[in-house]
Amino acid sequence: MKPIKILLAACLLFAWQVGPAHADVETGPVPQGAAVLGNDISWPQCGSDLPAPPAFAIVGVNGGRPDTVNPCLAAQLAWAGQSSEAAAGTPAAVYVNTAATGPVESLWWPANNTYRGTEVSNPYGMCNGTASPACAYVHGYAMAFNDVVILKESGDGAARRMWWLDVETGNSWLWDKAANAAELEGMTAYLVGTGAEVGIYSTAYQFGEIVGEVSPGSNLHGLRNWLAGAESAASAREYCSSAAPLTPGALVTMTQFTEGDLDYNYPCPSAAPAPATATAPQHDPQPAPQPKTTRVTAYAELHAAQIS
Repeated sequence: MKPIKILLAACLLFAWQVGPAHADVETGPVPQGAAVLGNDISWPQCGSDLPAPPAFAIVGVNGGRPDTVNPCLAAQLAWAGQSSEAAAGTPAAVYVNTAATGPVESLWWPANNTYRGTEVSNPYGMCNGTASPACAYVHGYAMAFNDVVILKESGDGAARRMWWLDVETGNSWLWDKAANAAELEGMTAYLVGTGAEVGIYSTAYQFGEIVGEVSPGSNLHGLRNWLAGAESAASAREYCSSAAPLTPGALVTMTQFTEGDLDYNYPCPSAAPAPATATAPQHDPQPAPQPKTTRVTAYAELHAAQIS
């Protein structure tokens, strides 16, 4: 794993491209027990032959950074819609990239508690444009809002999907772990406010380096966990019972391993869904207000660099 450091603008085009689906997809041998396995895919698989639709699928919304778009999103969602789970009536899940950049040149960072003209109810007080938890919360809220718009603009017609927050050291984070936690809390607050279920994808090491211990009132408590790092189907099954959750009250509901050129995801048996318990940290019980629903280009306001 890479050490954490504050974002440098010169690194944005190259270091900020991560996600659960990291390998080019080629059809090949299916791991033992694959009847219950799923696959996750995203922008790295653009132009590649996708495998036969699995038991369930997860599709990346972004192009490796929070402010970009997976150029194959519509086609990959259509592929995911052929999975066994989708055929039974449960839309495929999606995952989104996360990062807390701070006020660096060329990237949008909030200077107050408004986004697109709407006041954001902020449990951390007033954002003043600094790399503070208050501003990180608004930034996370904005990223999640934009992700929802990206999904809608892809032609997505599903009423509701499971959303996973991809938390990795390969993206850019602040030294202040409380601010990093606030970034994820802002995203969670917005998504839960839309009626979506939210979970966290990471490893214990990466989540610890980025967020560490979260406060007792955090809305990250109790979210579903999707843990990476298993080496095989057997170790993925073992992770379900042996790996600790990322936050108190959470459940490990899915684990991931890579075999050949594909990422496989193992659903943990007897893992009941753990619904989000709040839309904001405990010291502000009011849910974050919804921005206006006018159609917008999701990443234009954020001055995003092009995908390299």
